[in-house]
Amino acid sequence: MAPDLMTRMLIVEDEEHLARLLTEVLGREGHAAETVSDGRSALARALSEDFDLLIVDWMLPDLDGVQVIRRLRAADVRVPVLMLTARDQVEDRVEGLDAGADAYLPNPLAFPDFRARVRALLRRPPERDEEGVLAAGDVVLDPARHEVRRAGERVDLTAKEFALLATLMQRPGQVFTRSVLLDTVWGGTTGAYTNVVDLYVHYLRRKLDAGQEPSRIRTVHGAGYTFQPRPEYPVGSTGP
Repeated sequence: MAPDLMTRMLIVEDEEHLARLLTEVLGREGHAAETVSDGRSALARALSEDFDLLIVDWMLPDLDGVQVIRRLRAADVRVPVLMLTARDQVEDRVEGLDAGADAYLPNPLAFPDFRARVRALLRRPPERDEEGVLAAGDVVLDPARHEVRRAGERVDLTAKEFALLATLMQRPGQVFTRSVLLDTVWGGTTGAYTNVVDLYVHYLRRKLDAGQEPSRIRTVHGAGYTFQPRPEYPVGSTGP
């Protein structure tokens, strides 16, 4: 994960030393990690707030990790979950994955493996329905109807503005360089120039944000642009 992205994670771990160590490891990777130490607090936070990833220990006070995951999935919370536990029998892994965990790591952790699993889970694209509709935060893009809505309100876009937004929404949080956007949206045509990307980002922000702050499309200085479903700021980024 590039250090110019900021993702929000919840670590659910009752061992204080391990929770602090995981927070430090994720912080060095450029992520913002928060911690809770019991299952009920984890459930309440995950049901009421948006996170990019949950890291959940199995053995927790009140509700264990498997119960937390089952209740989240029953509530249709689809946030990726990485389960951590000292229980490493095959049947334990099966139970955790069947409960709705997306990946499973035994304790004691090998931190290179942990970081790789986190990166893999964060690479997953946004959810689509059967018609290919993209939904990220309060923005919904329907390619079949050529329609965009933010917070339920329709946003009228030109063909290029629509293509630019669709490209950015394919990978929320990923930084797209101007040259990549130029190639993707304008087909790398010689008649287009890199400043046209900046111009169309300006047009798109004006329509999509309608005066709301911060913008969903963030500028990452020296790199390019990224779509943020929630108002967190990637490291190194600014507003319009």
